[in-house]
Amino acid sequence: MQVSKIGIPRTLAYFIYFPLWKTFFEELGHEVVLSAATSKAILDRGVKEAVNDACIPIKLYHGHAAALAGKADYIFCPRLVSVRSHGDFGTETFCPKFLGLPDMLRLAMDDLPEIIDVRVDLKKGKDELWQVFLEIGSKLGNSGEEIKRAFTKAKKVQREYQRLLYQEKLPPEALELIEQKIPVPKKDKSGGSYDLQVAVVGYPYVLYDAYINAGLLAILEKEKVKVYTQDMISDREMNRQAKTLPKSMFWYFSNRAVYGALHFMQRPEIEGVIHLTAFACGPDSMVDRLLEIESRRRGNRPYLSIAVDEHTGEAGVRTRLEAFVDMLRYRRNRK
Repeated sequence: MQVSKIGIPRTLAYFIYFPLWKTFFEELGHEVVLSAATSKAILDRGVKEAVNDACIPIKLYHGHAAALAGKADYIFCPRLVSVRSHGDFGTETFCPKFLGLPDMLRLAMDDLPEIIDVRVDLKKGKDELWQVFLEIGSKLGNSGEEIKRAFTKAKKVQREYQRLLYQEKLPPEALELIEQKIPVPKKDKSGGSYDLQVAVVGYPYVLYDAYINAGLLAILEKEKVKVYTQDMISDREMNRQAKTLPKSMFWYFSNRAVYGALHFMQRPEIEGVIHLTAFACGPDSMVDRLLEIESRRRGNRPYLSIAVDEHTGEAGVRTRLEAFVDMLRYRRNRK
């Protein structure tokens, strides 16, 4: 078996599934090459390579993929269709641009290494995930026994990562703890030194990218605001919130943002909800309007929407966040 370098762009589903992917490839004996953190250079390259009407996450993915050219033998870009069966809540898939992303990369750039674009459609059945990893490992020249062992270890590490998120760790922190193999700490119920508790929901590839979110999480941290996100909530609680709606949306990440926001609107200690949205994202525009309506219907919870694109600057985001936080403090003091 030849050892291969597998390039993984540090964006899109990276923030949710990277421990699973990294562990699997490394247990097979291959090397994982991760693109650098998002920067102006990476974003500018993505804007140049992607089609004009693409949303900022897709433009950004092109930039990260381009940054891996010449550094990896393969680029891992799975064709994400569905990661669960949504049962009584209707059909649920990823955004169509996720489905076509491997083809968009191939057509946009000529100098990319071979793309591993395995189709991931887990609503087909419980054995589908194994078939996905079997296909990947076979392509890389590994034996069935090696693939099974790596698959088992990867699932274990992913569960540890998920437990960290449920302990109210943000993905960047949880990824660092997983990398350092630090045991899962106990949940801090004291609230620490935070003055306010606010929910921030949105697509993970916008929410947790420090460059694209214009420093939003860091600004809130500086303002002594404890941040909660939808990825800290279990699937069981997500489904409980889904039952409160007449109909769910069609898109996986959209539903997670909606269900998460509805959950936090029921928690009295959460004093406000922020929705971080990507400009020019069709599904997100519907999410934003739905959350605005529900925030009024469910106790008139303070709600702020912030849209970002390649032109968003930190100063504008900071001004809006500071005004929102001041309003929350004023509102609490009046009560």
